[in-house]
Amino acid sequence: MRIDDLVLLSIDDHVVEPPDMFTRHVPAKWAEYAPHVVVDEQGVDHWIYRGKSTGVTGLNAVVTWPPEEWGLNPAGFAEMRPGVYDIHERVRDMDRNGILGSMCFPTFAGFSARHLNQLRDDITTIMVAAYNDWHIDEWAGAYPDRFLALALMPTWNPEAMVKEVHRVAKKGARAITMPELPHLEGLPSYHDIEYWGPVFKALSDTGLVMCCHIGTGFAALDLAKDGPIDNLMVLAPQISGICAQDLLWGPAMRSYPDLKFAFSEGGIGWISMYLDRSDRHYTNQRWLRRDFGGKLPSEVFREHSLACYVTDPTALKLRHEIGIENIAWECDYPHSDCFWPDAPEKVLAELEAAGADDSDINKITWENSARFFNWDPFALTPRDQATVGALRAKATDVDTTVRPRAEWRRRYEEKHAVSAS
Repeated sequence: MRIDDLVLLSIDDHVVEPPDMFTRHVPAKWAEYAPHVVVDEQGVDHWIYRGKSTGVTGLNAVVTWPPEEWGLNPAGFAEMRPGVYDIHERVRDMDRNGILGSMCFPTFAGFSARHLNQLRDDITTIMVAAYNDWHIDEWAGAYPDRFLALALMPTWNPEAMVKEVHRVAKKGARAITMPELPHLEGLPSYHDIEYWGPVFKALSDTGLVMCCHIGTGFAALDLAKDGPIDNLMVLAPQISGICAQDLLWGPAMRSYPDLKFAFSEGGIGWISMYLDRSDRHYTNQRWLRRDFGGKLPSEVFREHSLACYVTDPTALKLRHEIGIENIAWECDYPHSDCFWPDAPEKVLAELEAAGADDSDINKITWENSARFFNWDPFALTPRDQATVGALRAKATDVDTTVRPRAEWRRRYEEKHAVSAS
């Protein structure tokens, strides 16, 4: 396949939320409680929610920084590439990278809204809904031909979750983001059907996908306290297997045939080992009486699941053993893992090295994601305008220069000084 003919759909990117995101979406009577950004004495931007510092402004948003600075989070919006938080610049960056569609996970709110959900009351329910309105109406809604809307949930309240699932589904959301291991957050585990059953049913009824993003279950890794951060980053995908275990061997996948799960940013290499182990355990330990409806656990997993990767050269050689319909690509913009502006070259080289033909390439780069999230990539964009070549042709003027964070800050301050004058 020619690079220019690729169609790329990334189902795991991130948005750094702009500081005014709540202003148009929180009812006036609750406005004083809305999260807001303050700048401390060191010039660092912080999100504050009801007097508490909440999350970070730009977690790992280091795209077009020099690699030697990647270990530092941006101090604020001034140090980030504008495409990180500005929807119009984001689309230009997507064009330059040849990416047609994107699904964006939160930053300051936490990948599964954990940072907001630390305060479990009606006010937070309102803020979660306001976040969703901003994301669906303003972020994804600004370019409905380019974004798959993703919603947060008030995870401590099943009744409110069910209500919000139906509400955001009507507004056009394609998925929700949820904890990998909710019991680590003081919530019932996914084995608790009384708690999660209504939520699973609401997702089944609406067709929304439940996304479980790595990082929300880090507490499951009881690593050496004096170990480097590399330990956490390298082993994070193992949590996807732990999450899958609770969903596959618990009631979720076995009791809700229409329920769909996406394992976000965990890669695909863990799947073959996990499914082999599950099938062996099931057939060898029949005395445990687990009911998979006359199927193997691996078959049930494949009916319900999609997993995405940035780069996974060895596992891609096992794509048919893993399940060719269960694999999707992701970019992870604007994090240090992402490929920008050369994702098409990296993606195609890795797939061709694994022996993938055009059919497999299309499934992994866009078809599987479009089907799984029920999103037609060509509903608003004709196929011939959705390719890497066509998108890049619109973005030849996008600046790809690598600049240190200090230079980004200087350019930001210069631009805003001009705007103010």
